[in-house]
Amino acid sequence: MEREFQTNLAFAKELDEKDPLRSIRDRFYVQPGEIYMDGNSLGLASKDAEKALLNMLEIWKKEGIKLWDGLFHYPGKLGEMTAPLINAFPEEIVITGSTTINIHQCISTLYKPTKDRYKILVDDLNFPTDRYAIDSQVQLKGYDPKDAVKVVKSADGRFIDEASVIDAMTDDVAIILLPTVLYRSSQVLDMKQITKAAHQRGILIGWDLCHAIGAIPMDFKEVDPDFAIWCTYKYLSAGPGSIAGLYMNQKHFKETPGLAGWWGNKDETQFELKHEFEHQRDASGWQIGSPSFLAMAPLEGTLAIFNEVGMDKIREKSLSITAYLMYLIDEKLAKYGFSVGNPREDSKRGGHVCLEHKEAYRICKALKAANIIPDFREPNVIRLAPIALYNTYEEVYILVETLEDIALNKKYEQFSNERSLVV
Repeated sequence: MEREFQTNLAFAKELDEKDPLRSIRDRFYVQPGEIYMDGNSLGLASKDAEKALLNMLEIWKKEGIKLWDGLFHYPGKLGEMTAPLINAFPEEIVITGSTTINIHQCISTLYKPTKDRYKILVDDLNFPTDRYAIDSQVQLKGYDPKDAVKVVKSADGRFIDEASVIDAMTDDVAIILLPTVLYRSSQVLDMKQITKAAHQRGILIGWDLCHAIGAIPMDFKEVDPDFAIWCTYKYLSAGPGSIAGLYMNQKHFKETPGLAGWWGNKDETQFELKHEFEHQRDASGWQIGSPSFLAMAPLEGTLAIFNEVGMDKIREKSLSITAYLMYLIDEKLAKYGFSVGNPREDSKRGGHVCLEHKEAYRICKALKAANIIPDFREPNVIRLAPIALYNTYEEVYILVETLEDIALNKKYEQFSNERSLVV
């Protein structure tokens, strides 16, 4: 899509005036004097999330043990609220566990290796926790990850080639786990094409949605993956350590969870406390332990915002504001050694911009000193996420002006290149 931008501040303010989502910003705790560009790592707190959390505390204070009467199916309720974001059936989604635990759960359920088909196909650019879990699962089955984990390697260290993934779908591959959006380069993979190719070869496939959910619309009724997992603290702004999400395609409801726990037992017999597990035949059957309501409640508030606004409008602004950022990078920063390391096509770009520079780490420190919050990823990436719900075009303009000042005057030289514990 062709967009026309201008390099002056007045134009940025004009875009903000025309922004149909501008009022939503007031529902988030945007800190005065700070520009927050790290919502792809941890989303800002919202007043809606706060209200939902405080309401849950009130329920606990007033009801005590009686709260279970009204909240027994709360993880499923949140799953139902999540369903429109990925266009899945509500019973296929449950809010539970963490990203890593949910990978273990899905793989331990669906990975059934045989002598001839025992490999798990992954890529070499995904977030490492996915690989740790996959290696662990094949080891539990008695295999060596060096043999049983098949890795599709990126040709350039930035992007994954879909054709290479499909070519790697050999007869010895049993299951695949891939990211929908790459955490570093913001590339969006073609889930429909890859999933179709996997199923044509009798291979099960799952998707890591951590950098996709809340950033891009998805259609799971069309894509038809076997499973998916995601966190809720990035674009969904449910808070640090918030409870994650799990999708299990209804065609697998008959499968027994690889990690059984009492909260996955059938409703009808759960409190009979039998020692024989009776699986609840929907996504809630993949829960393990009692749900953490206080770590879930903020998600209810933010999901209400998402469903009020709709993913199409969120994506429309996200594409526009990230395109504006890339335009300003080209116009104002390229001459200082900055470059865009993410795909530029709308269909291939996630919710953040991957700004590359040889001094990326020290530039990140200089930005933080100027009260602009980005994040850094090795080796040379400054991730910048102007979030549709709470960032403005004027903030993007100020960000680029600040980067130009840092580069022109070499202000990054004031900072050490030694990595801190959290980058």
